Amino acid sequence: MSPVDEKRGETFVMRGEARSASEEAISFSTFIVGLGTAVLIHLGDAPNPETGQTSKDLPLARQNLDLLSMLRQKTRSNLTPDEEKLFDGLLADLRLRFVEASKR
Repeated sequence: MSPVDEKRGETFVMRGEARSASEEAISFSTFIVGLGTAVLIHLGDAPNPETGQTSKDLPLARQNLDLLSMLRQKTRSNLTPDEEKLFDGLLADLRLRFVEASKR
């Protein structure tokens, strides 16, 4: 096996074609915005990308919101100032939307 076909990680070896940097790179901000989008979809504030339809599923919205909250607690003091601002603003907005959706 040639060195091009093998990538070594800390505890494992990945075999296969190397992907481009754009396929591998995901920023922390992109990750949390993706989780936030899932909350919006379950609140019925954004269409489901698979169906194009909106529907409300508060338990799933709550689960994703709780996941984001837990992630925020675990990353406290480990984020850049921009990431902190984005994460705190995203959580505040989603929490308000959840409360409003719960009233409807």
